Amino acid sequence: MARFTGRTAIVTGAAQGIGAAYAAALAAEGANVVVADLNAERGEEAAERITAAGGTAVFRRVDVSDPESATALAEFTVSEFGAINHLVNNAAIYGDMKLDLLLTVPWDYYKKFMGVNLDGALNVTRAVWQPMVAAGGGSIVNQSSTAAWLYSGFYGLAKVGINGLTQQLATELGGSKIRVNAIAPGPIDTEATQTVTPGSIVKDMVSRIPIKRMGTPQDLVGACLYLLSDDAGWVTGQILNVDGGQIIR
Repeated sequence: MARFTGRTAIVTGAAQGIGAAYAAALAAEGANVVVADLNAERGEEAAERITAAGGTAVFRRVDVSDPESATALAEFTVSEFGAINHLVNNAAIYGDMKLDLLLTVPWDYYKKFMGVNLDGALNVTRAVWQPMVAAGGGSIVNQSSTAAWLYSGFYGLAKVGINGLTQQLATELGGSKIRVNAIAPGPIDTEATQTVTPGSIVKDMVSRIPIKRMGTPQDLVGACLYLLSDDAGWVTGQILNVDGGQIIR
């Protein structure tokens, strides 16, 4: 399939893990991909892997919590490829995040965390929506989590915010032919999850999931590409769980 030939996609947090899988899959279906991340070394490597596989990708360093950095990302993308058609807001503090309660987490850290994990998606969307309009419309996928429906402190709170942001932006941008949806993964076997979640907790979570295994980044790719593509042309404002049945809504 080549649903994205001639189109340009930005994937934030694409240096590794789920974001890297999204970026590679978009390129495999013909998209020009901007691998956007704070980690320049791993971001460059991710873009080089896509190029070596025959795709088109470039790396751009971005701090999604900084509106000026997000604007520079959008300007770079238009300069490089002429348009912006798709955005995946995947960047987040996760693998090295502090574990603390809402009642006790240091306030400066809480603001930094929300600045990336919630405000970052809005910053990048604000930076790209006008170029998307100029291109005739487009689509956005935000990365949520089943943590939005479970207790998980400020991480879960940020994902509740992502769900609300998805619905509000879908309403604001629908008239501009821009669709906005979200994916809510369950426990995914990535380097970041292995770092932040003790193995005993992972084992307990998996035991409660109907499909009794951890997910992989590839389990999420099909949903992301569907929501970005014209196949989902009348789908907006939705949060799609890809979680092995962890959450039944």
